[in-house]
Amino acid sequence: MKKTIISIIILILISSLVFFIIKGMKSPVKYKTEPIIKGDITESITASGTVNPVTSVSVGTQTSGVIKQLYVDFNSPVKKGQLLAQLDPSILETQVEQGRANLYNAQANLQKIKSIRANDEKTYNRNKSLYERNFISRSEVDLAEATYNSDNAQVASAHAQIAQASAALRNNQTLLRYTRIISPVDGIVVTRNVDVGQTVAASFQTPTLFLVAQDLTKMQIDTNVAEADIGKVQLNQDVEYTLDGYPDMTFKGKVRQIRITPTTLQNVVTYDVVVNVDNKDLKLKPGMTANVSIITSKKKNILMVSNAGLRFTPNTDEDAPKYKEQGIWILKDEKPERVKIKTGVSDGAYTEIVSGKLNEAQKVIINKIEKSKKLKGRPPRMGMH
Repeated sequence: MKKTIISIIILILISSLVFFIIKGMKSPVKYKTEPIIKGDITESITASGTVNPVTSVSVGTQTSGVIKQLYVDFNSPVKKGQLLAQLDPSILETQVEQGRANLYNAQANLQKIKSIRANDEKTYNRNKSLYERNFISRSEVDLAEATYNSDNAQVASAHAQIAQASAALRNNQTLLRYTRIISPVDGIVVTRNVDVGQTVAASFQTPTLFLVAQDLTKMQIDTNVAEADIGKVQLNQDVEYTLDGYPDMTFKGKVRQIRITPTTLQNVVTYDVVVNVDNKDLKLKPGMTANVSIITSKKKNILMVSNAGLRFTPNTDEDAPKYKEQGIWILKDEKPERVKIKTGVSDGAYTEIVSGKLNEAQKVIINKIEKSKKLKGRPPRMGMH
């Protein structure tokens, strides 16, 4: 009898131990949820860009020489026609004087030849008259005629020499004028690439001496938008951007141009989207880096769900069912239930629910919380007294 009682007690203790172990290992699965809400969503495309003047003009020189004088510096305001720099004009001044002397010489030579021609013309006419009266031979008439015709040719040649000398003089005068570097527009000197005493050579291409920005109160941002996003960009879309120099401020602009020329950066095809921005307070400086958000869509007072809910699935094994339609999981009777939906715009944190049997404040599962596998209670000690 005593052995039977002991056996029953041992069986009860073992059963209790097994119960507590199983209870501790099979902790219930709990879920973290977030309600469906109504609110506003702004969808945008992010890109980086550079602040540039809307119009900037490169000022160069078409003649070579040494910089003799500079009249402007960085940030100097200039007017159209203002003298920016002066090249040493000494050599070209000498060439102009020489060209003028050559022209005078050609003109004097023409007068000399005309005088000779006038005399030879008289001789020719006189010889013709004498020949008609048989006072001289025909050969003398022919010689006078040939001399007169030669004079005519020399007059024509002298005219050509005058034209050539005039052209050479005008060319040297033009090159002399080019020693005066003049601003072609009103604006501000953004870049100065030369110093006094520096030699500039214009033999192959025009060197850039200054870069003049016409109006710094109106700037533009040249952004690089990836080909995957360029289809959403439209003219006159609102733009918000920040600058590293003003981290606590947000500036606004509008899309002015979408350039169709592609650029490949690190194997990514991008397109230049030009954003017009106002710069009345002159806070924007050329070359600044702008972090741009192009607003492609705005929707107000719409149903939206957390993007974490769109990514959640309770099944993590490979045999989990595959769903063709988009959906989210809601908590119903403490168990996950899938609801098919269609989505719209997204701001990266929340996404618009276009259709689906869902209501505001309905709980959407965004994560699974599993309790650690540990015993919840202490099993009774096994022992006998």
